[in-house]
Amino acid sequence: MQPTLDGAIPAVSTLDYHAWCDLVRPAFVVAAASGRRFTTYEVAADNDLPEPPNRKSDWGNFAQSLVRDGVIEHCGFDRTLRPTGEHSAVSVWRGTRAAQAGRAA
Repeated sequence: MQPTLDGAIPAVSTLDYHAWCDLVRPAFVVAAASGRRFTTYEVAADNDLPEPPNRKSDWGNFAQSLVRDGVIEHCGFDRTLRPTGEHSAVSVWRGTRAAQAGRAA
């Protein structure tokens, strides 16, 4: 396993994708209900969520599943705060009106 740019060794997830989704989804439902804008990294960091089995695609797939479920909607782009992200552009999300009213989870 190659260390990240800050020298840390990334933890290897023992969860499969579906178990990981079940674990992290409640934190995103709470973030969506708050009405604030957020990136997936911010929610993950604020809630000390584990990395997915496949970091390169699972975060995006998970965010799109929340969009399909009517929990979040895309509202712009920002620079990532992820230490290894080199300030690349990332999607910014917010909860849908249904999620903010507690009707979508």
